[in-house]
Amino acid sequence: MKTMPWVAACVLAAGCSTTDRVTPDTMQAATAPLICAHADECARWWARAQQWVSRHSEYPVQTASDSLIVTTGPEGGSGKLAYQITRTANADGSETIGFAAHCDSMTGCRPDPWQAAAEFKQFVRAGAAPAN
Repeated sequence: MKTMPWVAACVLAAGCSTTDRVTPDTMQAATAPLICAHADECARWWARAQQWVSRHSEYPVQTASDSLIVTTGPEGGSGKLAYQITRTANADGSETIGFAAHCDSMTGCRPDPWQAAAEFKQFVRAGAAPAN
């Protein structure tokens, strides 16, 4: 029996998705809101966000403003992550820093977007990478 190309692609994608599992701790850290309480803290966290992206992105920063950091990319078929970081004011005076990372590979992103989100949030909060 002849295998259809799209079936092979689906199997390959399914195989990759089952082998690259995210730990519950990583998932919790990656999805936890990143909310700073006051202007000084928010300015410090935003500076850390810019620093983290410039150190970790394999793509150059395309936009860096007071409310948005965007890298170029992703390139077609690449597993490298492209980033979009947002800074939004909340009604109570706090601010939320949002994180998004994506690649253009059917076989998976490197680094893993969930792990990248967890590390980004740890760095922004503490100014240091998490201890292993």
